[in-house]
Amino acid sequence: MLSFNLPPFLYDLLSALNTGLLGGDLWTALWVSLFFTHITIASVTIYLHRHQAHRSIDLHPAPAHFFRFWLWLTTAMQTRQWAAIHRKHHAKCETHEDPHSPQTRGIKTVFWTGAELYALEALNDETMEKYGHGTPNDWLERNVYTRFTWQGVALMLIADVALFGMKGLAIWAVQMIWIPVTAAGIINGIGHYWGYRNFEAADASTNIFPWGILIGGEELHNNHHTYPTSAKLSIKKYEFDLGFVYIKILSALGLATIKKTAPVLHLGEVRGQADEKTLEALIANRYAMMAQYAKGLRDVYRQDIKDLNTRVEDQVLKLSKRWLHRDLDKVPMFAIPALTQARELMPRIDTMIQMREELRSLWLSTTKTRDQLTLDLQEWCHRAEQSGIAALNDFSLQLRAVKI
Repeated sequence: MLSFNLPPFLYDLLSALNTGLLGGDLWTALWVSLFFTHITIASVTIYLHRHQAHRSIDLHPAPAHFFRFWLWLTTAMQTRQWAAIHRKHHAKCETHEDPHSPQTRGIKTVFWTGAELYALEALNDETMEKYGHGTPNDWLERNVYTRFTWQGVALMLIADVALFGMKGLAIWAVQMIWIPVTAAGIINGIGHYWGYRNFEAADASTNIFPWGILIGGEELHNNHHTYPTSAKLSIKKYEFDLGFVYIKILSALGLATIKKTAPVLHLGEVRGQADEKTLEALIANRYAMMAQYAKGLRDVYRQDIKDLNTRVEDQVLKLSKRWLHRDLDKVPMFAIPALTQARELMPRIDTMIQMREELRSLWLSTTKTRDQLTLDLQEWCHRAEQSGIAALNDFSLQLRAVKI
């Protein structure tokens, strides 16, 4: 039986290839994977999303260049492509022109092939021309990041293996699937399909988790679609936007400037009657105000259900509870009969839904003058306060107290 004695230098080389320069066990590989992928998601949410696509923050060139370099290493994504596709998503949201809407393409398609949908849209020259403005076009972008797209991730593979040996292959694999799964699959897919909604945004966006770390705040997708130019994605007290924490740190270091955040609802003294300032405040704070209205509507619904003497089918209760707080044009056809029956059984609910739609028409109107809209708002407040429905009265008083 033949045996070979490897020269010491070759043995050392093979050993180094197996363990890497830094070595470490499987736990080390796990923590390194989480750390590297966290830098990637921070780069996406801070640099690509909030800085480039929506201009809600300005970044100092130092972190901006770092994020761009890191994304080249870990995703091969080009800034112009990402920003253009995301801007088109907002402009054409939930339509057949939306590059990745689960409402039109199906949740399975977006979740499992979201990265492919992104790559396909990146080939659309019209999208790049129309939505890709204002993104980097310097020497590095033209001659490195755009010209050598796959070489970045190849360099990352070499670095991972050199540092961690064969375990580096697993670390690199996790890095490569992280954005396709979390961004293309979870945010673009589930974030428009399942979850809770704080606001009645015009699309189907949802918040997936109220407190997230792995996705850096991007899970608060309904908040983002309601206020797309806000640098901060959390709204409720129980929500947490880790990406904004990092932005605040960068801001404190002089490396970022926060340009805009979501408006905060401020209340003052109740005006004698609604006026142009009331109308202006309502339009500016309509999402927050209508969220308050929806809360009152649900409270009245729960009370009316308790007071009903008529037996109501469980399916009617389930569907009406699920959809009564949604704008009527967002209620699916299969739920309309149940909601109609609930409104017939509960006159207060019927009144509140009808008056909600009238209130919405104030900011949806394109034909009435400002004076006409102000008179309509005054009349609406009068009817609300004379309705005998405490929730309507309280809402009207709050509306007259909102400050612009």
